[in-house]
Amino acid sequence: MGKNQHVVPRNGQWAVLGAGNERATSLHPTQASAIDAARDIAINQQSEVVIHRPNGQIRDSNSYGNDPYPPKG
Repeated sequence: MGKNQHVVPRNGQWAVLGAGNERATSLHPTQASAIDAARDIAINQQSEVVIHRPNGQIRDSNSYGNDPYPPKG
């Protein structure tokens, strides 16, 4: 399982940042384009995308890996 990908504000843009990394994987003009890029990485690495608000708080997260508790039904 790969590193979780965080979508965070950085210098007026949106960055995709691997968990524990200081250097951004990529920079994007909009949050939506950063989420798309993070999703592609997370699907490839079977990890999670964590989306942050402009103030840094976590807004949402989506798992693209092996969920230990899949929904039944």
